Amino acid sequence: MNQTFQFNYGPRVISGSGTSADLSGLLPDGAVLFITDKGVRDLGLPERALAALADRTITVFDDVEADPSAGTVEAAVAAGNDIGATAVIGFGGGSPMDVAKAAAYLLGSGDALDDIYGVDQAKGRSLPLILVPTTAGTGSEATPISILTVGGAEKKGIVSPALYADWAILDADLTLGLPRHVTAATGIDAMVHAIEAFTSKRLKNPLSDALAREALRILAANIRTVCDQPDNRDARAAMLLGAHLAGVCFSNAPVAGVHALAYPLGGHFHVPHGLSNALMLPHVLTHNMGAARELYAELAVEVDPSLGALGTQARAQGFVEELRAIAADTGLSPRLSDVGVTVDHLDLLADEAMKQQRLLVNNPAEITRADALRLYRAAL
Repeated sequence: MNQTFQFNYGPRVISGSGTSADLSGLLPDGAVLFITDKGVRDLGLPERALAALADRTITVFDDVEADPSAGTVEAAVAAGNDIGATAVIGFGGGSPMDVAKAAAYLLGSGDALDDIYGVDQAKGRSLPLILVPTTAGTGSEATPISILTVGGAEKKGIVSPALYADWAILDADLTLGLPRHVTAATGIDAMVHAIEAFTSKRLKNPLSDALAREALRILAANIRTVCDQPDNRDARAAMLLGAHLAGVCFSNAPVAGVHALAYPLGGHFHVPHGLSNALMLPHVLTHNMGAARELYAELAVEVDPSLGALGTQARAQGFVEELRAIAADTGLSPRLSDVGVTVDHLDLLADEAMKQQRLLVNNPAEITRADALRLYRAAL
């Protein structure tokens, strides 16, 4: 195993119930830009954290939408500049955290947003940044990635170590009582992160592999429980840890075809990201089977230990079927037609998926436009 690789563990982590209540000691002196969304705000989740920051100048920016736009980031940056922000807190799901990462970087570096899309284009310094997830799924608190919607529908990524947060706060209390459909979709999202990191054609390495297996084991063991028992604090904490570990994985070994085909569903149909991944997951795994069979067989025992007694092909197929079963048992919609996609939309989706070359190059098997069209049709 004399493999040359690099690995970044990302932000420092504080985990435990109630750990989001007082973040002030982790920040430098000065004004704070607090980025969240109205849904999280309406639930009252940030109130204890905001109360502990009452002695500071603080602006709460809560105009973050699902699939946040470049314009939202620009507005957040303007809000930070208005108070002379010295630090940023991102509090919520993947969307507020992605906006917070981009805004903290732009405020610290002075760069223009249009100049930093792509890989390693952001080379400046970010403001100090704390990220606090309120769902167990995106792993965004662990990653140096911000995904924004540009021009109304196209997803573009900013990928750079400069976007890593200084601290990630894993407070399971913030996820208690989340609706079943959100819990399920975000949990599947985290599982996809682990699976695609483990099978990534580029930058797969022993550390990401070890964390991916552990993340998948934790997530698979708890996702049904946390859907059926939404106030189970232990299961919530496990899901939050699994999602974070999966985020660390795909920060180093990037995601691939499932995400590439999922992004157009979010951009054009506003399907929540976790659900869009769940819709495409079994179809992309089946497409990849010839190239990734042995890797899927390795992962099979993490989602269902009883599969270990089977041969490689049977284990790999059992892995795909167990993931289908998890999606069904947690209540996720299994078909694109359930979210408003029709056969008339498939050409548009295939065209949009082909724009995700940053992700497609990581897939274990090539996905051409014809393949994408076939996979979307299979998912209808």
